Formats: sequence, structure tokens, C-alpha cells
Amino acid sequence: MTELQTVTPIKDWPDEDKPRERLFKFGVHTLSDAELVAILLRTDDATRNALDMARVLLRQFGGLRRLAGREVQELCAIRGVGPVKTAQLAAAVEIGRRLEAPDIDRVSFTSSADVSRYFSPRLRDLKKELFLVLLLDARNRLIRAVTVSEGSLTASIVHPREVFKPAILESAAAVLFLHNHPSGDPTPSQDDLKITTQLVEAGRMIDIRVLDHIIIAHKGYVSLAGKGGMM
Repeated sequence: MTELQTVTPIKDWPDEDKPRERLFKFGVHTLSDAELVAILLRTDDATRNALDMARVLLRQFGGLRRLAGREVQELCAIRGVGPVKTAQLAAAVEIGRRLEAPDIDRVSFTSSADVSRYFSPRLRDLKKELFLVLLLDARNRLIRAVTVSEGSLTASIVHPREVFKPAILESAAAVLFLHNHPSGDPTPSQDDLKITTQLVEAGRMIDIRVLDHIIIAHKGYVSLAGKGGMM
């Protein structure tokens, strides 16, 4: 008969081995990725303590950055994680992204690099494709960012009517298009170029300037205006 394997809860460990106590004694910067994730997970389950669970997650997804890019539904389905631990992880990841991005209070863009610097932390590691329209005033200050579509970009999904509707409602002076490539490679596809051409033409017809279409990925970004793809 196989004996059930018992798990020693982290609360019963010596203080010098507990991630939270190590954080206070030695500083948060001294903790490993697994220890940081374990603190977010907080509680053990019947078969694994939080630190072992953190190591499993990091190994399964290939490190901290890839773990941070997973969908909440995927994390929630993992045995021992569930909705509470998933929510704690997702909230911590989003706080980190927002801290890395510049303040949104009427941020002004002067270049494609400015746009990438602001939005890369939010988009570069997502596992699904998002298409955003940035609504800008006459001084190129951000009014707001609108998500137009989720999923692979096609002309049928990214329709000029849906793209320019929020710009008209907000009386935007100009727009800037932005989407991510989950593959990690920001090189524009033929569909990206085709959609951009259609949207630029539509903007001209209603007298709304299209400043750029920027593609963000883990390996960097590409500005179609900078590559001559906006003509």
C-alpha cells in the first residue's frame, strides 16, 4: 500500500527559510522568482506548498515573464491555483506593468518611440492580439486608448467604421493605430499593411489624420510610418 506523501506547510518551516520572513530580513531584491511568486500565492494545497507550486508554474511556462503573459483562464485551470491565487498573480503583474509605463495623465507623444515606451509594458507579452486606436488632440496628447478588436487582424474585424467611430465621438484631431504580435516578432504582415492602407484612406476621407501604425512585440516595435508603410 502506497503511503500518502505529507507536505510540510511553509508556516511550519524555520523562519530563515520562509519567503516572507526572508523578504523582511534581507530585502525583497534578494528573493528568487519562485519565492516572490510563492508570496503572491500565499497558501499551500494538500500536495504542494506555495514555494513548490511557484516553481512548477515557472518551469511550466518558462520563467517569470512568460508566466506574467498568461491568460487568467489558463492559470485558473491549473490544479492548486484556482481563482483566488490567479487574481493575486494577475493584480501584481498589472501593477508592475502600470508602474513601468509613464503616467497616463494627458501624456503627449512626439515620436513612435514615445508610444512604444508607454504601451510596450502593457502589450508585448500578451498571448492574444489586440488592436488599439489612440485618440489624440491637436497637440498629440492622448485623450484615451480604445480597444477595437481582439484576435488575429483581418479587414473584416478591423473595419474603418468601428475604428473611427470613437475618434468622431471624442472630436479627436488625429489617431494612431497600435497592435501587438504575440509571436514576439514585430515584423508587419501583408494583412497589417493592407489594413493600414485602408485605414489611412478612410481617415483622409473624413479629415482625421492617421499619424502611425505601430506594431509591438517582445523583440521590439516597428513603426509603419517610419518604414514608409503609411503612404
